[in-house]
Amino acid sequence: MPTWGYSVKELDPERTAKASGRNLRIHFKHAVEICREIRGKHIDEAERILKEVIALRRPVPFRRFHGKVAHKRQLSGWPAGRYPVKAAKAILEVLENARANAEYKGLDTSRLWVVHACAQKAMKIKKYIPRAFGRATPFFKQLTHVEIVLEER
Repeated sequence: MPTWGYSVKELDPERTAKASGRNLRIHFKHAVEICREIRGKHIDEAERILKEVIALRRPVPFRRFHGKVAHKRQLSGWPAGRYPVKAAKAILEVLENARANAEYKGLDTSRLWVVHACAQKAMKIKKYIPRAFGRATPFFKQLTHVEIVLEER
């Protein structure tokens, strides 16, 4: 069993709480865009954003991975966006775990801010689909790691 670390190091352990989701079956690109959207926000606002994405009321702006992404009218200032519901559910679960970790450490949960939220590529699940004439097509699934760090301010 591997031991996982975090990509952020210089944080005060007395005022921060961490949580991570490892080998999640969500799209890496969706997770990157959602993490960018909630980074730097208050924890209540981040949870509200994720719940609105799950309810298809608010699109997530796709800033880096925006090739062939349709425009959304609700976005102000950035046209391309999507509703990555499955990734939002997984990241909301990790965010709730981070809140529970902060509460267990004795931090004030009304003063928590998301100071670090990132998504990284994990291992690939490699499968092959048989095709005609003895050929095969790769059918790979990219897994994702998600890290969230909350800080009391």
